[in-house]
Amino acid sequence: MPDFTLTAAPPLAGYDRSFGDIALKAPKDLAIVSIALPLGAEDAAKAAIKTAFGIALPEIGMSAVAKDKSTAIMRLAPDQAFVLFPSATPDAEPQIAAKLNGAAYTTDQTDGWCALEISGAGARRALERICPVDLHPDAFAVNAIARTVMEHMGAIVARTGEDTYLLLSASSSAKSFLHAVELSAKNVS
Repeated sequence: MPDFTLTAAPPLAGYDRSFGDIALKAPKDLAIVSIALPLGAEDAAKAAIKTAFGIALPEIGMSAVAKDKSTAIMRLAPDQAFVLFPSATPDAEPQIAAKLNGAAYTTDQTDGWCALEISGAGARRALERICPVDLHPDAFAVNAIARTVMEHMGAIVARTGEDTYLLLSASSSAKSFLHAVELSAKNVS
């Protein structure tokens, strides 16, 4: 019997294209781990997060980035956040669990989400066609995040820079999500 080796790969691995003033790329080796704050022990969990990453748990609808830019925390709900960081190995959850030392519940979300970064002067123009969130800088500041839908698919949009957004959607519909964002970028270029 032949030997086979399976290697996990993100659904959009290696994607990197430009359309006029818009660049689309799939971040390489992005790990996503959810953190749930235990009921009644929220303050201890927040303190553990601050100690582990050097940044406080942000307000709901915002993200925070470590000074060395190695880790970002997205606050999705009162008791839930995502930790995003580079990791090429399939051990993202144990890494975060060890840093938090049991102060919060952790679950690896890396395989459940696909990530796409859209950047450039036309990024907001492209997103406005498919995203119902008001992305104007006065309404959606750098580090703001929102759960939304794009072309009937659930998504999270995070503004990570002046003209840069990180988009997360279900990995099961990664190709459809990419097609929607790509088509919008083509249409405004």
